[in-house]
Amino acid sequence: MKIHPLPFPKNFVWGVATAAPQIEGAAFADGKGRSSWDEFARQPGRVHGGDNLDVACDHYHRFADDFRLMRELGVKNYRLSLAWPRIHPDGTGPVNQRGLDFYHRLFDSMEENGITPWVTMFHWDTPYALEQQGGWRARATAEAFGRYAETIVRAFGRRVKNWITLNELRCFTTYAYSHPFDRPPALAVSQQVVNQTVHHALVAHGLGVRAVREHGARGSRVGLSDNPELFAPLTETPADIAAARAAFTERNDHILGAMAHGRYLPSVLRAWGKDRPVTARGDLALIAEPTDFLGLNIYTGTIVRAPAAAPRRGQPAYERLPFPDGYPQTPPHNGWIKSTSPVLYWTLRFCSEVYGNRALYVTENGYGASEEPDANGEVLDLHRREYLRCYLHEARRAITDGAPLKGYFCWSFMDNFEWADGYRVRFGLVHTDYATQKRTPKLSARWYSQVMRENRLL
Repeated sequence: MKIHPLPFPKNFVWGVATAAPQIEGAAFADGKGRSSWDEFARQPGRVHGGDNLDVACDHYHRFADDFRLMRELGVKNYRLSLAWPRIHPDGTGPVNQRGLDFYHRLFDSMEENGITPWVTMFHWDTPYALEQQGGWRARATAEAFGRYAETIVRAFGRRVKNWITLNELRCFTTYAYSHPFDRPPALAVSQQVVNQTVHHALVAHGLGVRAVREHGARGSRVGLSDNPELFAPLTETPADIAAARAAFTERNDHILGAMAHGRYLPSVLRAWGKDRPVTARGDLALIAEPTDFLGLNIYTGTIVRAPAAAPRRGQPAYERLPFPDGYPQTPPHNGWIKSTSPVLYWTLRFCSEVYGNRALYVTENGYGASEEPDANGEVLDLHRREYLRCYLHEARRAITDGAPLKGYFCWSFMDNFEWADGYRVRFGLVHTDYATQKRTPKLSARWYSQVMRENRLL
């Protein structure tokens, strides 16, 4: 039988990803300040089962073992985040030297195991002191982030060449300030204030880029990890593709368009109307500071088609198709992840064609379930393997068609604190026993390990 290899380009970056608040634990150790999530998890009913971030995966004390396991699995690139309140406990004040020392030890261990860091400056753990002063509603939070970015780039710039300013800014702005239930500060403010939080986060991104340009070592690169709304055409015909592109730009221009063009496009301003954010002189130029790559977090999306009749003024130029009962998805308590792998292909295409042909990386893609080891101690997560394989097929197809995809980071290296779902939802390639902190590579980990080593889809 002839085997047809599905190779990826030479020097393609394969990696895994995590975030500090989800794995580190030691939530109040060695001078770390409280984060918005530390406080949120202590509010009754906010997080499933009353789970919190106090211990998580205890990575703070076990990182050396975790990096040895990464090396065993062939991981060469690791996307991690630094905990802002571990560096600046109140967000703005003196630097916590013990926090810096911890990350120096962590980078030492990564270097010993041949692992290249890709550092996310901020992955949702806003210092609680800043949240009490308005959080992302206040421009002061963006300015404080700029000072924090300077601190970490100065401290670690010799060892870190790949920087990501923010992770999924919609999640700590739009969703956090307009959905009063599942993420801090869990408020329902006016649409104008919501839009203002987005603007402040974009300003913070620009300040992060500037910090890398001014204080990073030669060869440093910087980008953003965005979670755009994702769309794929029902059929690959000109009409349906145009509909998907229209949906993509309509829902993402306020972030990706502002970064690409240095202005909020007229269509965005019309949609905002009187709710447009207040901007200061120089903000839009700062937001559009040139980046070296764009990171994309891709999970699930929407299938669209061209409307049956030409849309009237003010109507969308696309029709969203509902998912029927029984459509493949993750378990009910985490059913937001539907298997829509073509959105990966089309997101790469649209980002490249609409917002510029810079390097693209899939900085997250994964599958959340609740599997446990069987009687033999194995975790046979075929559902995760199949999900990842389908999405990687679309990644390879996009590369073949010219998309500048340079790397892929699987979410996540190990099971961890999954925000409002606590510890019941597992995204890891490696199983975490939270009672013993034992790590067990799942079937998907062994499969992905071979994919990385052979640089081809198996």
